[in-house]
Amino acid sequence: MTVTGSISVTLRKVISDRLTQFKRQGSVAGTLKTAAVALTVVDQGYGADLVGLPQYDIWSNDPALLLTRRSSRLRNHSGQWALPGGRLDDGESAEDAALRELEEEVGLSCRADQVLGLLDDFVTRSGYLITPVVVWADPNQDTVLNLDEVESIHRIPMTEFLRKDAPILESIPESNRPVLRMPVANTSIAAPTAALIFQFREVCLSGKNTRVAHFEQPVFAWH
Repeated sequence: MTVTGSISVTLRKVISDRLTQFKRQGSVAGTLKTAAVALTVVDQGYGADLVGLPQYDIWSNDPALLLTRRSSRLRNHSGQWALPGGRLDDGESAEDAALRELEEEVGLSCRADQVLGLLDDFVTRSGYLITPVVVWADPNQDTVLNLDEVESIHRIPMTEFLRKDAPILESIPESNRPVLRMPVANTSIAAPTAALIFQFREVCLSGKNTRVAHFEQPVFAWH
């Protein structure tokens, strides 16, 4: 996926236009901790290191989303799937926080004009108000692990999130809301990360005004 290629130019415009037309739903923070995450579109050039996913060479034109596994050193949610992100500093916008965390966690330096738009705020069981920021990364840009925060970096082809068996909805006795998961290879990603990815798929790739705030998270993510 090269920025000068017709496929990526078209995709970027489609995503940007759909986010411009999308009437996002924000939330009032109140006592919630505010955070932002980066849903980052990257070139899928470095291979998919998950069992069950095909391997791509460095010049693959398949667009992907950048995901991480949180470091086992972290006190909260260690080892879980995540999008680069974190809490907003005082006076910081969601866009600025997402770009800062993207560089701090995985070494991607993106400019303000690479932000394509925002999706709906998502309130987590653990007390966070998350704002998802969609970012378009430059092609063939290397990532660098921040081992204090990130165990591994994964470029997941967008086609994986368009699978017919996605999303997976599960019932749990602790809630009357369905838990949402997104299958990836032979595993799955849980909400809240999965909910944000699902809305990205629906809004940015499929042109649908799908809401995800009502989806539940698995109990292990409540704390």
